[in-house]
Amino acid sequence: MKSFSRLIVFVIVLGMIGAFVFFDLGQYLNLASLKEQKERLLEFYENEPAQAISIYFIVYIVSVALSLPGAAILTLAGGAIFGFVTGTIIVSFASTIGATLALLVARFLMRESVQSKFGDRLKVINDGIEKEGAYYLFTLRLIPLVPFFVVNLVMGLTPISAVKFFFVSQIGMLGGTLVYVNAGTQLSQLDSLSGIFSPNIILSFAALGILPLASKWVVESIKKKKIYRPWQKPDHFQYNVLVIGAGAAGLVTSLIAATIKAKVGLIEKDKMGGDCLNTGCVPSKALIQSAKLVALSRRATEFGFKSMNIDFEFSDLMKRVSNVIKAIEPNDSVERYTSLGVDCISGHATIKSPWEIEVGGKVYTTKNIVLAAGARPLVPPFNGLDKIDYLTSDNVWKLTAQPETLLVLGGGPIGCEMAQAFQRLGTQVIQVEMLPKILMREDDDVSDMIIHKLKSEGVDIRANHKAKEFGKDGEQKYLICENNGHDVKIEFDQVLIAIGREARVTGYGIEDIGIELTDRKTIQVNDFLQTNYPNIYVAGDVTGPYQFTHVAAHQAWFASVNALFSPFKKFRVDYRVIPWVTFTDPEIGRVGLSEKDAKAKNIAYEVTTWNIGELDRALADQEAFGSIKVLTSPGSDKILGATIVSAHAGELLTEFVAAMKNNYGLNKILGTIHAYPTWSEANKYVAGQWKKARKPEKLLSWVERYHDWRRS
Repeated sequence: MKSFSRLIVFVIVLGMIGAFVFFDLGQYLNLASLKEQKERLLEFYENEPAQAISIYFIVYIVSVALSLPGAAILTLAGGAIFGFVTGTIIVSFASTIGATLALLVARFLMRESVQSKFGDRLKVINDGIEKEGAYYLFTLRLIPLVPFFVVNLVMGLTPISAVKFFFVSQIGMLGGTLVYVNAGTQLSQLDSLSGIFSPNIILSFAALGILPLASKWVVESIKKKKIYRPWQKPDHFQYNVLVIGAGAAGLVTSLIAATIKAKVGLIEKDKMGGDCLNTGCVPSKALIQSAKLVALSRRATEFGFKSMNIDFEFSDLMKRVSNVIKAIEPNDSVERYTSLGVDCISGHATIKSPWEIEVGGKVYTTKNIVLAAGARPLVPPFNGLDKIDYLTSDNVWKLTAQPETLLVLGGGPIGCEMAQAFQRLGTQVIQVEMLPKILMREDDDVSDMIIHKLKSEGVDIRANHKAKEFGKDGEQKYLICENNGHDVKIEFDQVLIAIGREARVTGYGIEDIGIELTDRKTIQVNDFLQTNYPNIYVAGDVTGPYQFTHVAAHQAWFASVNALFSPFKKFRVDYRVIPWVTFTDPEIGRVGLSEKDAKAKNIAYEVTTWNIGELDRALADQEAFGSIKVLTSPGSDKILGATIVSAHAGELLTEFVAAMKNNYGLNKILGTIHAYPTWSEANKYVAGQWKKARKPEKLLSWVERYHDWRRS
């Protein structure tokens, strides 16, 4: 229905523009014609003032709304016919109404398709318009060198509200209107339109155009001085930048700073490497790999073996996890970073001022600070939890005895990864999730595949179960959940709380100096990763919006470079192409939009799906399970997003990440040679599936006739 309405509006607009051209109405919108008709128009106005104003008002609105040439002549006519005051009032409102209609027409006809095709590249512009659209528009309106019809059409493709557009345009165009209407009152002395705006007038308007931006800079400078007023700035700084936290964000920030020869200090109170090395990515993947080997042994007959038995002690597996951490530790060690030029400072950091950090009683001064304090497991205050020795992703690695029954509270990626790993090792896992299913952020078909896999391996998934309280009957631990209005008691030996992570925003002084937080209790930053203190930057989980190690490292580059080179040069952080992987078996690899995302954002898309079970290498590896799903712009091979459920999904995903980052589509992937037999061929096959669905049937019918002719 909406497409039909667009077609109707397009036909009407095209018809009106066609009529303007066909009847050569432009001949009346020139200076000579206006001078010739001036006396007749004045006589009509004197005899029928209301009718004259109405006709002029409507003609002006239609002309501007259709972006027809002649607005300048019409404005002159307003001054010539109605005089300076009346002409200014009429032209001011007619031009603004016409401009707003032009915006609405452009928005109705084109914005949805433009945003769906180029939404990722327009995100920065959209965000800027939403935050400071009035400044931008006012500046453009004040500078006559920018054609107003272009402003109308372009703004129609942005999120600026029509009401804001109307009022800002009304004020912004007033100066130009006054100049033209006044010129119209002196029509007999006017020889050409070029004489209306002298260089001095143009420069004056340009200066006015800069005024709102300059005023914004002044306001920001005042705010900056105000926030720094309570603090005494040191005369000299020991460091260009001090970094709090030696996780992924802190390590990369300090490494970049040292590489470009800045004086940098890295403060860490615990272990170098942060959560990822010591309690997150590394240990979890080590345990997952061991558990996968056990799972493969149970599938021995699928690989041609009669049986396969793996004998293990749980404590030995945990020792292996510890050994993997130790093997990677040198990469993140004090010794390595010191050798690279980073001053590694051990101890608890306390921010004393925007330029001072105290560690172990010693105060260090710095030009800039980067906060990279990370996040910790979120543990809500459930009743009775204090009576239970509960586990989180921080302390689960200290287990030496394998639990017989493990309750995993949470159905997100961490909960699913740990549930599958422990179940494969022989623990009976009960996974409790308050939402209707686990992995709710994924498309239903994706989460359903993982649910099927986990259940087939024995995980007891309890969706729609809301945790209420924990308790103990003697030595037996239990959880009371609410399910469909009824209480359910679930007994367990150990419980792993895996319902999310919360940013570390207390304990090191940010609350004492007034650093602002978001509603999500993360540190508030702008597009340059600055806090409300311009010299204090943030990177990693402590700010979000994505709690991934690779995003923390990505942000670290921006935080480091912006801190060291601002105000001379700053870069907006780029979140356009963010991949992530859930390391269940099969893995889930995601980049860009899922179908849920596209529907929620009202972005048009086409979907292509290919079954991993058809891949030769998957069949050879006995891993023929999963799918690749790619979302593309309608009528284009531009990739909006890809979701892969498969063994090695994380590796397969990289080709789609590269394609999206470098703006090439499925045709390029299809035209790329992939070695056989490899997993990466799956990407080529899904591209081929997309191409096959769009084959030119009409052309092929003629080609078939050509081949028939060649055989005759």
